[in-house]
Amino acid sequence: MKTIMPKQIQATGRKWYIVDAQNQTLWRLATQIAVILKGKNKVSFAPHVDNGDYVIVINADKIAVTGKKLTDKIYYKHTGYLGHLRETSLGEMLNKKPLKVLEFAVRWMLPKNKLKASMLLRLKLVTGTEHKYAAQQPELISL
Repeated sequence: MKTIMPKQIQATGRKWYIVDAQNQTLWRLATQIAVILKGKNKVSFAPHVDNGDYVIVINADKIAVTGKKLTDKIYYKHTGYLGHLRETSLGEMLNKKPLKVLEFAVRWMLPKNKLKASMLLRLKLVTGTEHKYAAQQPELISL
């Protein structure tokens, strides 16, 4: 049997999926979203081709975390000036910017190469249950 290597031209048929993040664990949800964005759930997966699908995450602000992560998990950001390292706990991030938490978790699970930017553009995060992507006819999946 001959091995077929997919090309970018063949990867244009992308599906749209809806994922409900309410009461889902943060990192378990992020790994499953990253698999869909990479295209690893398809038969035609190749690591050098971006053939993943679109993912719409509804209720992204209602994710759950386990243990003491709300106080113990720290996000670091450096401003570029000496001594200006900013620290923010997960609890503060969920209060101020709830969508950034899930975006960071998915971003860290995607490959560290040029394909990451195009994969992240296909991730759509929504705080409520209403979204503006109904014309694409997304199908609901439970993760």
